[in-house]
Amino acid sequence: MRRWIAAALLIATPALAPAGAIAQDDIVDRIISVPVPAEYRIEGVRNARVRSDDSVQGGKALRVPVPGRSDQPWTVQLSVPITRAVQAGDALILAFWARLERGEDGATSATLPYNSVQLAAEPYTALFSGPATIGPEWAMHEIRGRADRAYAEGALNVSLHLATGRQTVDIGPVFVLNMGQ
Repeated sequence: MRRWIAAALLIATPALAPAGAIAQDDIVDRIISVPVPAEYRIEGVRNARVRSDDSVQGGKALRVPVPGRSDQPWTVQLSVPITRAVQAGDALILAFWARLERGEDGATSATLPYNSVQLAAEPYTALFSGPATIGPEWAMHEIRGRADRAYAEGALNVSLHLATGRQTVDIGPVFVLNMGQ
């Protein structure tokens, strides 16, 4: 499993490092999140389900039926635990697989406005965030940032806000990589 994660990350995100600069095992050792859809927490809907999908890395995805748009897109959100400590100044990469299974009124794309590495408890302040536009095909989205200070193990998580329309969103593996100083 560790090898396919590393290979897929190196292929899907060539911007992670110059070619050949980081070995596959080194990339795997930099993963500080839980990239397993069955371990994600979903809030705002009860009928999200993990499903098999051979067309996404790892073969599993969390299907989230979003009942509609909200002025507060966090009313349906996905959280992913970050299981390791982070030091001040660490360069972090949030990389996640996503696709739009069904868009509102037949839309073929949707924008997820807030995808972040943030505090895992109130006040849920983001270290960094950015939008991602998803379509019907699987794509890896990447958002980069830097830790402003040290954070203990479990103090951070990933949050993806999904309530931007009546739509069905598939989320595959979500990675946070700590690229160090």
